[in-house]
Amino acid sequence: MRVMILRSTARFVGQTAILRTSAGQVRRMTHNICCYRCGASLAALSLPLSRQDECPQCENYLHVCKMCTHFDATVLRQCREDGAEEVIEKDRLNFCDWFVPSESAFDPEQKVEADQAQIALAALFDAAADSTGVPGDSQSEAEKLFK
Repeated sequence: MRVMILRSTARFVGQTAILRTSAGQVRRMTHNICCYRCGASLAALSLPLSRQDECPQCENYLHVCKMCTHFDATVLRQCREDGAEEVIEKDRLNFCDWFVPSESAFDPEQKVEADQAQIALAALFDAAADSTGVPGDSQSEAEKLFK
């Protein structure tokens, strides 16, 4: 049975969406949506997500292509919705009318890879600072040059 969500017949109470199908049946839907970037639970936010909603943990906007059920990196324009306008930056806030938040947007493996890259980058710059042989504070040393 296909469920049609009409904006005029859907009500949202906390994390439960109460909606009426085209056949007049009432359905309750809860969401287990997580942030696409950090994986934080978004259960405290009510559906539908506002265009300006942000993740409470990482403060990224949530109305982005990578958070949408229509996002698919393997198809042309990376969107399965034919009527949607093309969005160039998939992780930036947009005005897409076809946006539907996805419960599977968060990829833990991708987060692990990103965290490892951040650690490697930090280690690279820490190693560069240590290789100068100057154990002191670089800002105070720079200020001494202008005295």
